[in-house]
Amino acid sequence: MIRPITYAGYLALDDLLACQHPLSDQHDEMLFVIIHQTKELWLKQILHELALAQLLVRAGDLVPAYKSMARISRIQAVMTQSWDILATLTPADYLRFRGVLGTSSGFQSDQFRRVEAMLGLKDARFLAHHEDRPEAHAALKAAIEAPSLYDDALHQLARAGFDLPPEVLERDISAPYEPHPAVEAAWLAVYREPERYWPLYQLAEKLVDIDDALLTWRHKHVVTVERIIGRKTGTGGTDGVGYLTETLKRRCFPELWSLRTRL
Repeated sequence: MIRPITYAGYLALDDLLACQHPLSDQHDEMLFVIIHQTKELWLKQILHELALAQLLVRAGDLVPAYKSMARISRIQAVMTQSWDILATLTPADYLRFRGVLGTSSGFQSDQFRRVEAMLGLKDARFLAHHEDRPEAHAALKAAIEAPSLYDDALHQLARAGFDLPPEVLERDISAPYEPHPAVEAAWLAVYREPERYWPLYQLAEKLVDIDDALLTWRHKHVVTVERIIGRKTGTGGTDGVGYLTETLKRRCFPELWSLRTRL
């Protein structure tokens, strides 16, 4: 006899709800665990959407790619709002269980680093944090060594007839992307004639939506961390708020920001 599919069975709720294992007897640690586990689930979905978006953009199917990209920016908005829930954790609440975290830190999230790499923020130094997890290490390494979503977008610019030099189109894709004046000039031409280049124009705006949402998430992260621990060193050994503040300078798609000054 075939068992009917139930809500709990379909969602594997027994497994999912058994994944929370606070290490202290402090009430507020459960919130800390669930907030971070939820973020990892959303990151998994973002990776799922990014993979599809890249396949579509790479194939030149720009319009269908907009849906996944729009979904990513909306997921990012939900993730940003979750910092407000974590901010209900007062400094005194957090200090009661901070010690049990040891050296663990969100800094070590392999999924977040994969998202960054797929958007073009490549940094092989983060691989060292995942040597104890071979599958996570391999997935992050693959993301660093593969073309990013921005690489795919730049190839679409070239396909549309824009003159991008070999140092852009044939660069070492495992290295951090460096802005190039020819790329800015190409995007500037798209923005000056949006009706002529509508699919590329909309692609660019969807990319900016994602970059904007990532920066908003980072900013709210900085504010929440400072509200809870001030300027203390992070559990992972980083400079805490100082390190997080530096990340606000990063842009996944730099020319899509710089061209606006020239419009």
